[in-house]
Amino acid sequence: MTEIYDLRGLNCPLPVLKTRKRLQSMRTGEFLTVETTDPLAALDIPAFCQEDGHRLVDSTSVDGGHRFVIEKG
Repeated sequence: MTEIYDLRGLNCPLPVLKTRKRLQSMRTGEFLTVETTDPLAALDIPAFCQEDGHRLVDSTSVDGGHRFVIEKG
């Protein structure tokens, strides 16, 4: 099951900080879908995933923002 985490309306660095905190409470292999409106998230979320050992499964532009699917590493 994929959990959807709505971070629309938050600006850098909050999307990454909140995503990191949410993933800490999840088990390895679980998926988290993150929705953002911060334009910098398109760079920050993939960099965060690589840095923290998570897998960015999908990154999609949606109306007004981005949607990321992350598998906890």
